[in-house]
Amino acid sequence: MIFDREAPGVRRFLGDLLRDDAAADEGTQETFVRAHQKLGTLSESEKLQGWLIGIARMVFLEHLRRKRRDKPHLAAPESEPAQIDRAPSPEAALLGAEADRVLEGALGELSEDRRACLLMRLDHELGYGDIADAMGWPLQKVKNEIHRARLQLRARLAEYLT
Repeated sequence: MIFDREAPGVRRFLGDLLRDDAAADEGTQETFVRAHQKLGTLSESEKLQGWLIGIARMVFLEHLRRKRRDKPHLAAPESEPAQIDRAPSPEAALLGAEADRVLEGALGELSEDRRACLLMRLDHELGYGDIADAMGWPLQKVKNEIHRARLQLRARLAEYLT
């Protein structure tokens, strides 16, 4: 079943962007409802993950717009992103809580689009073409945004990498 196979990746993607477990769960459900409604528009089955991530990105952007419209005065402070309660990857377990907090903070400083591109590439291992399709951007813009995201993270984490 598509949901059982793809939902964990979509949930992880939304969790990384939203930084709110309940919103990520709701967004995952909304993503699959929309995917089911538009299943006829999927042209190539090997692009399923990129297609779903693209839908999830739209759900994320709508969530942000709704949140900003409904409660603009309650925006989370930039310096302290909310933590997601999920099982740590082996890398995160090795780096420890401090490194994880620093990395989350650095990712939180990226724009939503840059963070989404970088997560699609690194966390979901999507190709640049699939990311371009999901974002609705030209291929060169995707490459530029991922490059700039990496440079921004490298600069932010420089003191921890030396």
